[in-house]
Amino acid sequence: MDFQLLTDNLTNPALLFFVLGILAVRFKSDLSIPETSSKFISLYLLFSIGFKGGQELAHSTLGWDIAGILLFGVLLAVAIPLYSFFLLKNRVGVSNAAAIAASYGSVSAVTFVTAVSFLELEQVEFGGHMVAVMAFMEAPAIMVGVLLLALFAKGESLKLSMGKVVQHAFTNGSVFLILGSLIIGLLASDAQAEGIKPFTTDIFKGFLAVFLLDMGIASGRKLSSFWNTGGFPLLFALIIPLVNGLIVAYISQWVTPAIGDRFLFAILAASASYIAVPAAMRLAAPQANEGLYLPMALAITFPVNITLGMPLYLYAVEYF
Repeated sequence: MDFQLLTDNLTNPALLFFVLGILAVRFKSDLSIPETSSKFISLYLLFSIGFKGGQELAHSTLGWDIAGILLFGVLLAVAIPLYSFFLLKNRVGVSNAAAIAASYGSVSAVTFVTAVSFLELEQVEFGGHMVAVMAFMEAPAIMVGVLLLALFAKGESLKLSMGKVVQHAFTNGSVFLILGSLIIGLLASDAQAEGIKPFTTDIFKGFLAVFLLDMGIASGRKLSSFWNTGGFPLLFALIIPLVNGLIVAYISQWVTPAIGDRFLFAILAASASYIAVPAAMRLAAPQANEGLYLPMALAITFPVNITLGMPLYLYAVEYF
């Protein structure tokens, strides 16, 4: 492995701000990002990446190859929660297994945004259609998790309304904004896009650094209460994302030859949702333990992906 790539990633200012957030919790600092500011920054990041993805898509030739790439993303969002559920259900229970499976089948928009910044740092190009892939992978994983819950939750009281869950998956703020921004970017002319470039591009990395600082603080808080859940969830959150990412880094060569697209497929397969899925699972499985599946995604898998995972997946894509 190219250790220079790993070193470059570990000294990335955005990542170091994430570590600073964890250290702030560890040393009991009162450092915090106001909730309203954090929400604004997250909306900005989704808007920016969606709009730029739409602009890239506008300059792409839409055809069967793009359709195949989108279909591959949806298949990943179905396959990952299926096998994850059966690995988990005898160890953590059906409800928790369904929630964890949905989390790991779904995607983390923040991980995706960080991965895009990583590709730009490494000067690796990717297709704007990958933004659409990310958005389309959110809902299928949630639906699979809910269906597995309905099939295997014998005698458990479920407040299950598939219609409400599906509606929530598609109208979730992050999914709605990323898709809407993608469409707007697709429709905007080059001259119109240039007019807001200082906002969509020039300040992007600065906002990402502040947002990762906030994510570090949130991760540090969740991590402190996670250690009592046992060893298996910890191993799952550490190992399964890396396995998913490396497998997809290999098989994606039959879907697209583009290094950047394959890397993003790997990071999407490896990431886990800690925003959309918890919101949906509160409706579908209120008895599932948020203190289990939320820290797994946010406090374990997210840091692993943005530190070790990204250079590892890029190396694997280039090697294969």
